Amino acid sequence: MTQAHTACAGGRVYLVGAGPGEPELLTLRAVRLLQQAEVIVYDNLVSDGVLEFVSPTAERIYAGKRRNEHTLRQAQINALLVKLAREGKQVVRLKGGDPFIFGRGGEELQALAAAGVAFEVVPGVTAAAGVACYAGIPLTHRDYAQRCLFVTGHLKDGTADLDWPSLVRANQTVVIYMGLSGLHDICRQMVLHGAAPDLPIAVVQDGSMPTQVVVTGTLSNMAERVAQAGLKSPCLTIIGEVVKLHQELAWYALANATLA
Repeated sequence: MTQAHTACAGGRVYLVGAGPGEPELLTLRAVRLLQQAEVIVYDNLVSDGVLEFVSPTAERIYAGKRRNEHTLRQAQINALLVKLAREGKQVVRLKGGDPFIFGRGGEELQALAAAGVAFEVVPGVTAAAGVACYAGIPLTHRDYAQRCLFVTGHLKDGTADLDWPSLVRANQTVVIYMGLSGLHDICRQMVLHGAAPDLPIAVVQDGSMPTQVVVTGTLSNMAERVAQAGLKSPCLTIIGEVVKLHQELAWYALANATLA
C-alpha cells in the first residue's frame, strides 16, 4: 500500500523507491509513475535500467550523492521539490532502495508537508532485502539468526559511532548500509565489544546487478580481503552466521555463470 498526504492543490511529489538496481524489482506503481511524471529527480543509486522506464518527455534532474561529493545538498533538494510542485508539476523523487530506509525520505517529506505540498510514497525493495537475496544470504534463519538489525555506517555528522553492544548480540544478522569506508573500524570495534574474530561477514558491491561482486571473510580479515578485491561504493555489508550459507545458496552467481 502507498501512503498519501493531501495538501494544497497544484503539483504533487511522488517519493518512489527504485529498489537495489535490478529494474524488474520495481513495483507496478513505481513503473506507472515513472511513465507519467513530468519531472524525475533521481539519485546516484538509481540504475540505468530503472531510468529506462522514464517517459522520454520527462525532465530529468540528477541530485546524486557520493561520499564527500554532493551534486545538490539536502536543503537544495528539498527546496527544488517544493519549487517544482508549486509550479504545478507532477514530480517523481526517485531513490535507490526504499525511501524510508536510510534514504532521507522522511526529511524530504517533512519539507514538503511544511510547504503544503501534496505527496505520495511508493515503497521499494530496500538494499538489505534485495541484495541479500541476490547474494544468497538469508537475513534470518532458524539455525543462525532470529533477528535482523539494519544500521548505517555513515551518520549525519560524518561519524560511525554505532551502538556496538547491540551489534554483537548472538543469533542475529547485522546489515550495514554505507559502511565500506569505515569497514576496518567497524570490524575492529565489533571484536573489541565481544564479537568473535571469526564471525562471518560479506560485502556486496552492485547487488542484484550483472556486475555484482560478493566478498566473504571474517571480522579479522575482511578489511584486507575487501581492499584486495578493490571494492568500491556503493556496497552493502552483512555480518552474521547466515553468511556461511552464501556458497550453498548463491543462485544469482550460478545463473550468471551459466549465461556466460
